[in-house]
Amino acid sequence: MKRVLIITSSLRAHSNSDALAEAFARGAKDGGCDVTCVSLKGKNIAFCRGCLACQERQDCVIADDAAPIAEAMKEADVIAFATPVYYYGLAGQLKTLLDRANCLFPSDYRFRDIYLLASAAEDEATTMDGPIRGIQGWIDCFEKARLAGTVFAGGVNDGGDIEGHPSLQQAYEMGKEI
Repeated sequence: MKRVLIITSSLRAHSNSDALAEAFARGAKDGGCDVTCVSLKGKNIAFCRGCLACQERQDCVIADDAAPIAEAMKEADVIAFATPVYYYGLAGQLKTLLDRANCLFPSDYRFRDIYLLASAAEDEATTMDGPIRGIQGWIDCFEKARLAGTVFAGGVNDGGDIEGHPSLQQAYEMGKEI
């Protein structure tokens, strides 16, 4: 049984990217996976100081909510990141978490497959270029990991706009096929 960790980064109630994460989670559970969801809402995650102590310690010197999330990332077989698209990039709170997950680099991490679930008001062909580039830059630092799939819900702005959007079924099916 694969361990799937889904990290949602929207801070908004009734978030469209959270809805994608929920659909992905349902699919993964229906596919027989052990699924854990972590929301960055209400979490205290400080910026990386760039001290690189984590490379020796394999954990961060900053005591906040990033440490247990990084540990959960290390133990997951699959990680799905759900994010709203802000200014054609990842949400800042997700980028901050990825920076703080630098302690995973020298570790014996389990994750192999990474998924990106994103929503945006924009629905242009290039809307996902920045978020994919951002997550791929993180993945490229982990030689055993790969970007296994993406789901994009474009044209959804207000909370709940995603209802009935075809991306929800796509996220479900992607989760189920893990």
